[in-house]
Order: sequence, then structure tokens, then C-alpha cells
Amino acid sequence: MQTALQILQKYWKHDVFRSMQNEIIDSVLNGKDTFALMPTGGGKSICFQVPAMMKDGICLVISPLVALMKDQVANLQKRDIKAIALTGGIKSEEMIDLLDNCEFGNYKFLYLSPERLQSDWILERIKNLPLNLIAIDEAHCVSQWGHDFRPAYLKISSLKNHFPKVPFLALTATATPKVKDDIIAELGLHHPDFFQKSFARDNIAYMVFEVEDKLFRIEQILKKNPQPSIIYVRNRKSCLDVAEQLKSLGFNATYYHGGLTPKEKDKNMQLWMSEQAQVIIATNAFGMGIDKANVKTVIHIQLPENLENYYQEAGRCGRNGEKAFSVVLTSPSDSIQAENQFINVLPDKKFLNEMYIKLCNYFQIAYGEGINEQFTFNLNHFCLKYGFPTLKTYNAMQFLDRQGILNLSPEFSEKIAIQFLIPSKEVIRYISLNPNDEEILLAILRTYPGVYETQTAFNLQLIAKKSNHEVTEIQTILQKLKEKGIIEYQSKNNDATLIFNEVREDERTINRVSKYLENQNNLKKEQLKTVLHYIQEKKVCRSKLILNYFGEVTKTDCGICSNCIGKKDKKTNPKTLSEKILEHLKITDLNSREIQTKTKNDPTDILFTLQKLLENDTIMVMTNNKYTIKS
Repeated sequence: MQTALQILQKYWKHDVFRSMQNEIIDSVLNGKDTFALMPTGGGKSICFQVPAMMKDGICLVISPLVALMKDQVANLQKRDIKAIALTGGIKSEEMIDLLDNCEFGNYKFLYLSPERLQSDWILERIKNLPLNLIAIDEAHCVSQWGHDFRPAYLKISSLKNHFPKVPFLALTATATPKVKDDIIAELGLHHPDFFQKSFARDNIAYMVFEVEDKLFRIEQILKKNPQPSIIYVRNRKSCLDVAEQLKSLGFNATYYHGGLTPKEKDKNMQLWMSEQAQVIIATNAFGMGIDKANVKTVIHIQLPENLENYYQEAGRCGRNGEKAFSVVLTSPSDSIQAENQFINVLPDKKFLNEMYIKLCNYFQIAYGEGINEQFTFNLNHFCLKYGFPTLKTYNAMQFLDRQGILNLSPEFSEKIAIQFLIPSKEVIRYISLNPNDEEILLAILRTYPGVYETQTAFNLQLIAKKSNHEVTEIQTILQKLKEKGIIEYQSKNNDATLIFNEVREDERTINRVSKYLENQNNLKKEQLKTVLHYIQEKKVCRSKLILNYFGEVTKTDCGICSNCIGKKDKKTNPKTLSEKILEHLKITDLNSREIQTKTKNDPTDILFTLQKLLENDTIMVMTNNKYTIKS
């Protein structure tokens, strides 16, 4: 039998294991239940992939992340390792064939979501497989106290009855002490070997700055550190806005969010990975499986939802071991915005019940029916029809998705088909009478020569590029041509595929899961309080605050975070700074940013000193936000 290191070298082309990987693999090979708590970037997948390759049989990998499953299967297949994933949307007949392949086709890895285990026939088929290892990824999902609880994870422990001699390997990147105990109990791990990599990232400087102008501070940071950077924002609009603002300042910037097509995601990702773009502005849809070693800076310009997510996102910088910066930029209104964004949009039981009933009505699902039915779904249209707030509705649907009641699979596609209804000579006549439309129409005719004979799939972005026009201009002209009877134009815009996993039972369905909803809502409130404490705490080492949250006690300050640097710095003498500011204001009126540039002092000290000068009636603020000396 090949050794673990030989397998690593043969398939993954690495000469050495990372910290703890070898020990975890040995534990699994010895048949022990194993629990590995490894922060993001620690190489968790190697811990089950290598031992599974060393033993006869197939490794069952349970994961809630469809994108990650697909990514890992694709990477294994590239290495000529046989692997498949049973993801949503696969028809029963195809699933039977895939499971036959697992049983008789010498496959090494079967990936599936925990919800799949709730199907009795799938569970029966799995019982017949020669399993050598059961790996549970994102194991914190089994805990009601975890930040992403999924009740389907509670069913995993039943596999112990069918495979008593097959070791369980539980893997997670973030877990508090309470969640750790929950994972061991709920998965039924038997005296597990426990491996925990320290949450300390000694090379990351955790910085929090309260600023008036976030864009100006981002500009300063990116100029000072021109290496690859990530800026995390909370929504798609912010992605586009910040990217455009940075481009206008001369930075090569791109963006990434869940609303992009797979092709756009890949294109923008490659721009950043190849360093044609210095910075990528992203929502939390970005990051899964990203392993770029030389990221220098991660910047959050809006507050994260919880410290688990923040730690994972912050940990995407400095993986090459060099000093890196995780920066949070805050302003006084951020805590109110976070409250509105995370807490005020949480659905209660009454709203969840009403939304679920309306959703079933929307798709005309009768009581007692609907199981395995699949629909295309436009969230905005649904909310508009019933007068529901969009974010609260989305949160309610995500909750039902996590409970396994339905599957909400983002698609974000616009499918367009066109066909000309008039002969080519009439089209040419129209072009001569409408010269402003000429470039666009010629681009269409050259690209789609068969557009007269049949309905033709149409690529908006391609025609926009070929005609050198904006997408909105193309859409306007297509609509105009449709109204004039020149073309048939069909546009189908869906932002999700929705699959109902259970029959409709209205209140009975919701009553069954409502206790989890209350727990989840209370947990989210506590988590936001922890984030606010992290942001507002000015004296305790920031690295120490994070470590304490995850149950890791340390007496040593990191020495490089904003709070540690603040302790080291000789405190600015307010009187000296007041004099410096007044000297500059005698020459010309200045805003706070200009004062900071000229005095080269900390923004917090400047704002404090300006406030004192205002209170003492020494200076005043003019309508253009510049300070001037009072006469």
C-alpha cells in the first residue's frame, strides 16, 4: 500500500503535508472518529481525500455547499480520480445511474448534501456501498448554536447504525466551545481524536478605523499596499458602485457577486487571480475555495454579520506568511445600518407561515401536493405581487432552504430569443430610415445570419461589444422593434430555481421548524452584539478578542493590530495638534481630509481636536464642509 505522502505527491504534487494534516490522516487510517477544527486555508479536503485513496472502497462526503462540491469533484476528476456529486436538479433516473456507478464502477468519492440522506431510497442505496470513510464538511451546521444550522445534519448520526466500523471525520473552520461539544454529541462521534489548529494568524494585523470618507481611506490603503486586495461589501449594487469609483481613481478593479453568470464570475475571478486587477470588490458569495497566497489586504467597508464570517473572510489575506492587513472601516451610522440589515429583516413565525402559504399559492400547489416539483422563480415579482419586503422574504426562504423544506438554487440568467418577422429587404429599408439603429442591427445580422428563419438564442453582452453600445441601448431597440412588429422578442429573466422537497401542509410544516427559527433569530442578535463589541473596543488587542471568541485563551498581545499600535504610539498632545491645525487654517480654509494630509496625524485625533476647537468657538464649519477660524 502506498503511504500518505506518496499519495499526496502522486495526485496533488505536494512534497509535504501542512500542519496537522498528517496527524489527522493517521487518526482516520487507524479507524478512529476524528474531529478537525482547522481555520480557513488549512487544507481540510486533503485530510479525507488522501486516506480515502489509500483504502479500498468509497468515501462519502457530506457538504451543504453545492458550489464547493462541484469544485472538489472537478478537481478530483482532473487528477484522474473518480468522483461524483448528487446535487439538486438531478432527475431520479440519472441519480439511480450515478449510484450504480458508485456501487459497481470503482468510484472513490461520493459527494451529497445532508438533505439527500432524508430520502429513504437514497439511504438504502448508500447502505450497499463499500464505504471506507464518512467525511462531514462544515460540521458546525449540526449545531443549533452554529452560525449556519441545518436540521438535516441531525440525521447524519443515523449512518453510525449502518456503518459502525467506518470512521467519521468532522471538519469545520469555525466553532465556539459550545458548538464543538454540540458537534461531537449530535454526530455521535465515539471518543474522537480532536485536532485544533490555533485561530491565531500572527502575520495578520487586524485594523479598525472610524472614518468620515471610506473611499478616501481605501485609496490610501491601496496606494500604500499595491498588492492583490479584496474589498467585501454587503450587496451587489455596492460591488458595482465601489468598482466604478476605484476605476475612476485609476485602480484596476473588478467585482464578484451571486448575480453574475458563471462565465462572468470566472472572467472577473481570473482578472484578479492573474493580477490584471489589483482589487476585487465582492459580496460573501466570493471566497469559497479561493486560495491566492499573496493577498495583502482584506477590507470590510460594511459590518460583517458575525465574527465567524469575518474571521474566514479576513483569513483570505497573508496565506504566504508575509504581513497582511484585515481592515474594517466604520462610521457612526454603521451599527444602525447593521441592525436594519441583519436584525430588522429577520422573519418571525407569523411572517414565515404567511410567506410559505402565499408561495404555494403562487405556484398553484394544492394542499398535500408539491413534493419534488420544480419551478423558475423571480423573487422581486413574488414580493411585488404580495407586498412582502424583499430581504425579509429572502431570509425566510433561506431558512426554509436550510430546513430542507425547499431548495433555492440561484440561477441569475436572462434567456433571450429573437426572430425577424419581415424579409431582409424590409429590414434594410428600416435601417436606412433609422440610421441611429444601424450599428446595432448590422451587428445582429452579421452575428446571427439565421435570425430570419427561426427563433435564435441572443447574447446581449456580445452584441453590445460588437456594436460598441451599452446593453440597455440594445434592450431598448429590441423592445422598439417588437412593438413595431419587426421582430419576435422573448426575454425570460429568472433569479432562481425553486424545488419543493415536501408536500404542502401549511401551518403543520411551519410549526415543525418554528422552534429553530426562534433559536436562529436569537443567535443572530447575539452575534451582531459580538461584532459591535469587536468594532467598538479600543483597548484590548483585536487578535485576542477574536481568539477569545473561539475559546482560545492567550495572554500575549499581537503587537500589530490597531489597538496594540494605539497603545505603543505616543499620545498626541491635543494642545500641540490644535496649534498645528490653526496654523494651517490661518493660511486657507480646509476640510478634515486636507487637515489630515497636512498635519499627518491620526484621523481620530484630528476629529477629536476639531470637535474641541468647535466647542470652544475657535473655529466654525462652513457650508462647503471646510473649517475656518472664527473672526
